[in-house]
Amino acid sequence: MQEQYLPTGNEWVSLPTLQARTGALESFSFLHMGYKGLIEQRGAASLPLMAPFFELDGERIPLRSLAWSRKSDWIPTFRGIAGPLEVEGMLLAPVGERGFLYQLTVRSTLDGPLSGTFGLEGCWASAWHCVNEDKEIDGVRRCYTSLWNDSLIFDMRCGLPLFAFAPMMDQPCSSTFRETDAGIAYRLAHDCTLEPGQAAAVTFYWGVGFEEVAAATSAKEMLRQGWQHELEMTVDWLEARRWPIPDAQLERLYNTNLFFCLFYSAGLTLDTEELVLVTSRSPRYYVSAAYWDRDSLLWSFPTVVDADPALARRMLDYVFGRQRRNLGIHSRYIDGTVLEPGFELDELMAPVLALERYVAATGDRDCLADSAIRTGLADILRTLNTKRHSTISLYETFLQPTDDVRSYPYLTYDNVLVWKGLRALSTLYPETYGGLAGEAEKVRLSILEHCVVQGQHGPYYAWSTDLKGHTDVYDEPPGSLLLLPYLGFCTLDDPAYQNTVRQIRAPEYPYSFAGCAFAEIGCAHAPHPWMLSVANSLLSGEAERSLELLRRAEMDNGIVCESIDEHTGRSATGDAFATCAGFVCHALRYALGGVSYEN
Repeated sequence: MQEQYLPTGNEWVSLPTLQARTGALESFSFLHMGYKGLIEQRGAASLPLMAPFFELDGERIPLRSLAWSRKSDWIPTFRGIAGPLEVEGMLLAPVGERGFLYQLTVRSTLDGPLSGTFGLEGCWASAWHCVNEDKEIDGVRRCYTSLWNDSLIFDMRCGLPLFAFAPMMDQPCSSTFRETDAGIAYRLAHDCTLEPGQAAAVTFYWGVGFEEVAAATSAKEMLRQGWQHELEMTVDWLEARRWPIPDAQLERLYNTNLFFCLFYSAGLTLDTEELVLVTSRSPRYYVSAAYWDRDSLLWSFPTVVDADPALARRMLDYVFGRQRRNLGIHSRYIDGTVLEPGFELDELMAPVLALERYVAATGDRDCLADSAIRTGLADILRTLNTKRHSTISLYETFLQPTDDVRSYPYLTYDNVLVWKGLRALSTLYPETYGGLAGEAEKVRLSILEHCVVQGQHGPYYAWSTDLKGHTDVYDEPPGSLLLLPYLGFCTLDDPAYQNTVRQIRAPEYPYSFAGCAFAEIGCAHAPHPWMLSVANSLLSGEAERSLELLRRAEMDNGIVCESIDEHTGRSATGDAFATCAGFVCHALRYALGGVSYEN
C-alpha cells in the first residue's frame, strides 16, 4: 500500500514525509544557495529519521489508530492509542523560525499508577542534494553533545561545515546515540509516572543552521518562546491568509493547498537567507528545487498575490534579480544559472503577466519604477524581437509548455500570451511602451488569420502551425487552449473556441479520457488527466463539473499532484506539485468569485 503523507513546513524547513500511518517523519529539507537546490536529511529503511515511541515497564507499546486533523488547515495533529495511553501529537514548523517542533502528550487510562517512557527516536542515515535528480552527499556525518548548549548535535562536514541540526526539549530527557550500519541512531526519552487520568507532555524543538551553534540556538530560540507562543503566532499568520468557503470540503482543500503553495513553491535559503522560487520544496516531486518562470509566475503567483501581496512583491524581486539574465530559458537553478537550456515563449512572457497582475490586484505602481524590473522588461522585449517571424506578427518557440519540443514553431496559446503581454506593457508604461499596443493588435489578427483552421464542423484554434499550411489538433494542460477566454482573447461563446473544446473533449481524442470516472484532458507528456486541466476547466466556465471532480479526487492524500488516475482519482504522476497546487487554488477562488483581479 502506498504511504500517505501529511506535508507541512515553513519558509525555512520543509517536512514533506510525515507518515499518516505511524506519525513518523521520514525526512526534512532546506534550501541551500551554494548547493543550488534542496538538501534533504533522510532516515533509514529500518528506522525513520524521527518516530514517536512508547514503553511501559520496559516493554515497547505500538502506536495505533491514528486520527489526523490540521490546525488552520496546515499544522498536522493526531490522536492515537498506545496500550493504556491516550496519545496526542503535533508537528509544527513555526513561521519565522529556523526549525520545527514535535510535541507528544500521553494520558493514562489505567485505574492505578503507571510508569513509562516516551519520546522520539530515529536514524540519520544520509543527506541528499535534490534538484532534478537526487544525489547522496559524500561527506562526514557526526553526532555529539554540545559543550555550550547541552544538546545533541547532528552535523555534516564537507571540509568546512555544511549544515547542522539539533534538538532541545522542554522536559527532562535522556539523549543517547550510537553509530550503526544504517546510520546514526538516536533516542530522546522522557520517563514519567502517571496517576489515573494524569497527562505528561514533552515538546521536542529541532533547530537547523550552518553549524553547531546556529543549529542549537535556533532550537533554543523556539524553546525560549515556548510552543504555545509559536503555535499562536503561526495560527495567527495562517488565519490571516485562509480563505473561508461555505463548503467545508472545498475550504479544507483550498487552504491546505494554499499553504502548500506558499511554503513549498517559495522558501528561504539556509546559507544566504534569500527568498527563492521553485517548483516544489518536496523531493517527492520529480523536478523539485528548480525554477521555471511559467510555474512560479503563471501558476503560483495569482494565488500568492491574493493571499500574501507582500510575498508576491518579493517574488518579483527574485525574478527580475537572480533570474533576470536567463529569462525565457527552459529551467534554471535557484541561483539563476541554466539547468536545462531551450527557449520557451510562455516562460519569456510570464514575468510581464505577473507584473500586470500584481499592479492590478494591489494598486502598487511604485514597483514600475524599479530599475531591475525596467531592465528585465527591456531584456524580455529584446529577446522577444529575435523570435518574431520576418513578415508576420507571430512569435516562435522551441519548447512547448510541457517542456517537450514543439511540432510546429508557432503555438496559438504562446502567442496569445505575447498579445496579452504587449498590451499590458503598453498600459503599464504608456510613455515608454505605448507603441506596443499596435504590435499587440497585429498579433491578435495574425492568430485569427493563421491559427484558426476550418474544420469539418467549422473553425477551430489549432494547437500550432508552421505558417506553411501545417497545423495540429492537440492541447497541453500547462498551456491550454481552454484558457483563451480567461486570458481575454475571445469569449466563451466564440464558435472557433467552442469547436476547439469539442475536439479536445471528444471521446476519439486520445487524451480526453471521456467516459472515465475522472474525465479531464491529459497529453503525451503524462497520459492521464492533469490537475492543471481541472484548473483550466474552472477558469473556462465549467465550474460545476470541476468542483465535483475536486471533491472526489484523492490526489496525493489531498495535496495537488501533476496527474491523477482516470479511474481512481489517486495520484498518477508528479506528487507534491506545489506550483500546480497554487494554480488549482487560484482557479477554485476564481470560480467561486474570490480573486482580486480578473483578466
